[in-house]
Amino acid sequence: MDQTGDPFADFLFSLEGIWINALGFVQGVVAPGWRQNQLIILVVMVLVAWLLHRLSDTLVQNYVRSREGWPKWQLRAVVQLRRRLGLIWFALLAWMVYGIMQNITWPSRSYLIGLAATLATVWVLIAFAVRLVRNRPLRRIVTWAAWIYATLYLLNVSDAVAAFLDRLALEVGDFRLSILTLITALVVIGVLFALARFASQATASTIRRNEDISPSMQVLAVKGVQLALYGFAFFLGVKAVGLDLTGLAVLSGAIGVGLGFGLQKVVSNLVSGVIILLDKSIKPGDVISLGDTFGWIQTLGARYASVVTRDGKEYLIPNEDLITGQVVNWSHSNDFVRLDIYFGTAYSDDPHVVRRLAIEAAAGVERVLAIKAPVCHIVGFGDSSVDYILRFWIRDPTGGLTNIRGNVYLALWDTFKENGISIPFPQREVLMLEDSKLALRRSAEPAPD
Repeated sequence: MDQTGDPFADFLFSLEGIWINALGFVQGVVAPGWRQNQLIILVVMVLVAWLLHRLSDTLVQNYVRSREGWPKWQLRAVVQLRRRLGLIWFALLAWMVYGIMQNITWPSRSYLIGLAATLATVWVLIAFAVRLVRNRPLRRIVTWAAWIYATLYLLNVSDAVAAFLDRLALEVGDFRLSILTLITALVVIGVLFALARFASQATASTIRRNEDISPSMQVLAVKGVQLALYGFAFFLGVKAVGLDLTGLAVLSGAIGVGLGFGLQKVVSNLVSGVIILLDKSIKPGDVISLGDTFGWIQTLGARYASVVTRDGKEYLIPNEDLITGQVVNWSHSNDFVRLDIYFGTAYSDDPHVVRRLAIEAAAGVERVLAIKAPVCHIVGFGDSSVDYILRFWIRDPTGGLTNIRGNVYLALWDTFKENGISIPFPQREVLMLEDSKLALRRSAEPAPD
C-alpha cells in the first residue's frame, strides 16, 4: 500500500506498517528457534532477578537498620536503590548471559538478550537521573516519557512511530498542529523550564544574599528574573519546534479578553503586588494591622502577602486589600511604637504623686524605652475616679503589644499597692421612698424574734 497524500490514508498506512512489524516479531518468537530460546532465557532471568531482589532487599534493609546517623540524602538513595533492585539484578544477569553467549555461539543468537540488557540498563539510569526533578507528578511524567522514548529508539521503531504521530494533525487553513509537534514542544519547553528553574534559583539565592538590596526590592528582582526566564524559555521552546502561532492570533485575542474579565481580581492583585514592591510601603518583616489581623509580613507573593500573627496563624491577604484598605504599618519608617493605657485613681490620692509613680513604674518595665521617657497626664474627672493616660514607647513591635501592656498594668498595680494608691470601682446607692410599695410591704412584715 503506497502513500496517496490523503491524511486518513497515510494514517492507515503508518498503522498498518506498525502492525505488520509487531506481527512479524511475534511470529518469529512463537516459531521454534533461537528467538524462542532467547525468550525462554529472558523469562528465567526475570524469575532469578525476582528471587535475588527478595533476598538482597532484606539484607539491605537489615544493614540500614544497623546504622545510625545517616544523612537524609543517603537514606533517600537507599530507598531508591531498594525499589529498583529487581531491575538492577536483571540488567546484571542479562549482560552476564549476553557476554557468555557472544563467546560460545553466533552473535545473532543473543540479540534479544543484548537488547533486553540495554533496555534494563537505560531504564535504571533514567530512574536515577529523573530524581533531579523535585516535583513528584512532573517526575513521574518525565520518567514514563523517557522510558517510552528509549524503548522505541532501541527497538528501532521511533521513526515509524514519529511518522504515525505526525500524521495525527489538526489542520485549519495554513495552520497545522500534529501530535508529534505538540509532544516535541512539550518536551523542549519542559527541558527549558527546568533549566530556567535552576537558573532562577541560583539567581534568587545570589540576590537574597546581597545585603545592599532592600527586602522588597529583593522580592521584586526575584519575581522579575523568574518571569523573564520562564517567558524566554516558553517562546524559545515554541520557536525551536517551528510552531507558528500567528494563526492563533485572533483566537488568543478573544481568549485574552475573556480571561481579562474573568481574572480581573487576579490581575488586580498582581499589579498591586508590583506597586507594593516598588513603593516599599510594605516589606517582609514589617509589623502591620489590617482590621482585626495583627502580625508581621513573612513573605510577599505575586497574588497575596503572608501575615503571621502572634498565635501562629498565617493569613494570606490579597495584595489589593493592602493597596485599597487602611493598613497600619507599625515599622514603616522606623521601629518606634507608642502605646497608651488608661487607668483611674481615687479622688483622695494626690495627682502629682500618682503621675510620678506611674512614670516610674512604666520606666522599670523591660522593653519600655528610656530615650523616649514615659509620660502621664490627667484626661478627665470621672464619676468615681480621676482618669489618667500613660504613654510609653517600645522599639520591637514584633515582640507583641498585648504582653507589654499587661506588664505595665502589673507594674502599676504593684507600685500603687506599695504606696497606698487606690484604684476605685463604681459604687451605687439604692434609696427606697417612704410611700413606695416595697417600703410599705417591708414595714408590714412582722419583726423577727
